[in-house]
Order: sequence, then structure tokens, then C-alpha cells
Amino acid sequence: MVKSVEVTTDQGIMVKPRELIEIKGAGPLGLLDRRNFNILLDKAWGKELLQPHHQFTIDTSELRHGSANNQKMKASLRKLQQTLVVVTKANGDEVTSQLLGSTRVKANGDLTFSFPYELSGLLKDSSVFAKLDLEVMKSFSSKYAFALYEQVSRRINLSYQMTEDLSVQELRDLLGVEDGKLTKVFNLTKKALEPALTEVNAITPYQVTIIPRKKGRKLLGFIMGWSIKDVSGMKQAYAELLRPKLGRKERLDGTSSSVVEG
Repeated sequence: MVKSVEVTTDQGIMVKPRELIEIKGAGPLGLLDRRNFNILLDKAWGKELLQPHHQFTIDTSELRHGSANNQKMKASLRKLQQTLVVVTKANGDEVTSQLLGSTRVKANGDLTFSFPYELSGLLKDSSVFAKLDLEVMKSFSSKYAFALYEQVSRRINLSYQMTEDLSVQELRDLLGVEDGKLTKVFNLTKKALEPALTEVNAITPYQVTIIPRKKGRKLLGFIMGWSIKDVSGMKQAYAELLRPKLGRKERLDGTSSSVVEG
């Protein structure tokens, strides 16, 4: 079986192991933090990632997105360093770790960084992963959509499965909802689930549905289904990806004149 760190991809595509997608405790991370973590992981990708405390280098310009400045970037890095997550290995063992180790911003604009020993160590046996499009990642405006995209990308090649039952808590974990936030199902649906589905279905190659599973009026959980779009759907997604994020919600809702074209 091919190990995740041995996988190579085309330019613009990154590999992310299942262990770093299905983590618990990442709820406090915002969209900028999640995007930066993936960029750092992609920069470090390869067998050197398995070497604890190995130092990697990246130009800080790659971590400044849109209006984000150096201070926002540094605050994002600190958040990654301070966030403790629980990672479940394939054998069921749970590992608690920070997401990022030491960092150093140099005067020339370079950033050197490392990953914690625990994080590097658990990836050596990883063999399940997602392939993520870097341009798609940059285009999300919702951290919940970002999380859903990763989760579906990990599942999309499961030929034996195209649906999955989720409890309410499993849905919260899948979307990366912070503990204590959006505790009512109505708020969870309106503020996290619906925006995530709208954006993932608009700009990714995947079509995702998540519907309530009920017995009478009692909510038992949710059913998630996923598939790869046909050629027409792919073209629509790519066209929307090229458009500005500003006004996307209105276009997709059909409340502006710039609706998604076929």
C-alpha cells in the first residue's frame, strides 16, 4: 500500500492525509488559519516531513491572502501553534498535538517552520489521503465550506460508498464547528451547513447533499451523499471559480443578474 508521503501530484494539487482532515479540536481555527496550515503542509510535503523538528522555509508572501498583512499572518501562525487537536490513527490510537511547531520570520521575508514531533510521527503510517486543489482552497469564503471540501475529497474515491450517516455531533466535527457555538440545530443548519453546501457545490468538482434523518419529528441525525459532477457541472464550477468571491452568494441565490451560467 502506498504511503501518503510518497504520493506525488500535479502542480496546483496538494496531498492531505486523512489523519489531518479528521481531527478534533480544530473548531477555533478560522478560514485563514486552515488555509495557512494547508499551505505549510504542502510546502513541507515529502519524506522530510517525517523527520521530527525538520526546518522548512517558505516566503511569507504565500501566507498573506488578499488584505491579510504580516500581523494577521503572525497571529494565524500563533493560533496554529496554540491549538491542540486530537488525531485518531488507523489503529484507533489518539494523539494530542499542536498543529505547528517553532517558527521564525526572517528579515528577508522568509519564514522557517517545523511541525511538532507528535504530528510528524503519526504520518509515517498514513495511507489514506485527499487530493486538494490549491485554487479551490483559496476561493472559499466560509471555513465550513473549506472543511466540507476536505472531508468529501477524502471520501470521493471510495467506490464502495457514496453515502454516510452522521450524528449531529459528527456533522459538527465534519464541518469544524467550535464547541459551544451553533448549539441549536436550526443555527447549525443556517449558519454552517447551508453556506458550506452552497459553496462546495458551486466551485468544486463534487456534488454534495446533506439532509436530516428523522423519525416522526425527532431528528436522528443527517445523511450525507456525494458524487463527482458531470462535464456540464464541472464547467459551471470552473466558471464560478474564476469569478470574484464578492457577490457569489447573490449569484448562487439568483438574486443578482450574474447568475451561474451553464
